[in-house]
Amino acid sequence: MTIEGLLGRKLGTVQVFDDRGRLRGATAVEVGPCYVTDLRTPEKHGYTAVQIGYEESRRLNKPETGHLRPAGGHKLRHLAEFRLVGAGEYKLGDELGADLFEVGKKVDVTATSKGRGFQGGVRRHGFKGGPRTHGQSDRHRAPGSIGSGTTPGRVLKGTRMAGHMGAVRTTVRNLEVVARNDDRGVIFVAGSVPGPDGGLVRVRTARKVAR
Repeated sequence: MTIEGLLGRKLGTVQVFDDRGRLRGATAVEVGPCYVTDLRTPEKHGYTAVQIGYEESRRLNKPETGHLRPAGGHKLRHLAEFRLVGAGEYKLGDELGADLFEVGKKVDVTATSKGRGFQGGVRRHGFKGGPRTHGQSDRHRAPGSIGSGTTPGRVLKGTRMAGHMGAVRTTVRNLEVVARNDDRGVIFVAGSVPGPDGGLVRVRTARKVAR
């Protein structure tokens, strides 16, 4: 069976020509090299998956180092599990890279979105704001009423208000792989990818392909 995804880093946005000669806006994502660090089996764990590690680190404690020793001794900073699909076999220490993703296929990319700090309702939720007439000079970006006075006499949970924005786990689905550079281990996916340049991303084969 084949592993469904890898870990990598978002490099930034570029323009590339696809196989039809069209200029496409894309995001460059460095995927791998990742190494197989553990195998999940139905007999031992109750399910089938592969644990991979990404990015060398010199700051690992002894339990982490001991866990990675059977996989070739790579001191890897990030670990993640991916399920298996199709045909293929893996063993501890196998190196995985960009050749896992074929040009023209769709992928889902998961990352932590950019943190925006504390934001008001207009920016955070797209509120319209108050009227700009009749002397209301300070209501342009105010949230307005947040609840009735008598019943229920409180602010309901989940009411959209000002607060911390961004810095949440976000997935963008069905991004097309428009190009690939095997020498540098980089794939180019059409569209935008969540998170800042240099941020850790999780790329996997699309589960729900849009028709």
